[in-house]
Amino acid sequence: MYEGIVQDLIEELGQLPGVGPKGAQRIAFHLLAADPADVKRLAAVLQEVTEKVKFCRTCGNVAEADECRICADARRDPSVICVVEEPKDVAAVEKIREYRGRYHVLGGAISPIDGIGPDELRIRELMARLADGTVTELILATDPNLEGEATATYLARLVKPLGIRVTRPASGLPVGGELEYADEVTLGRAFEGRRQLDV
Repeated sequence: MYEGIVQDLIEELGQLPGVGPKGAQRIAFHLLAADPADVKRLAAVLQEVTEKVKFCRTCGNVAEADECRICADARRDPSVICVVEEPKDVAAVEKIREYRGRYHVLGGAISPIDGIGPDELRIRELMARLADGTVTELILATDPNLEGEATATYLARLVKPLGIRVTRPASGLPVGGELEYADEVTLGRAFEGRRQLDV
């Protein structure tokens, strides 16, 4: 539709999640009209984030060091691990300011349709963390949708022989929703009323 580099910019922006063709076009023209100093700052931050940000070697959350700030915090309770699908879910749970345990980021959910099985997720790393007997409760806070439920059930069955208490956030989270879109009150109530999974 447009020539050369402008079309290239629109196509690249269109690759971002949640950005369709019209949104990509609006963002591209916003950037073209913006102050060049602002655009250079944005480009510098994008470059810096790709160079400096990595994933925590312990939990899989985003980090600038080998460990994220939560894993490095000695005040966090090492006996409770909250399992989430993505790093954005860690931020959603942290917003409620009630959870003081640690996290484990799976990197997705089991989805046979998308070709994602247990081997594509960070399940081996989770089992290694559970092996030393420190963890007494595992909160399975995967998304309340079909894939999240399947993942939670799979993990609950896998962990059952270890004798660890396995819980899931209680009702209050809409089925088919995603943790990152839940408000703090709803998510806080869901965590307060979490229940044990019996499989």
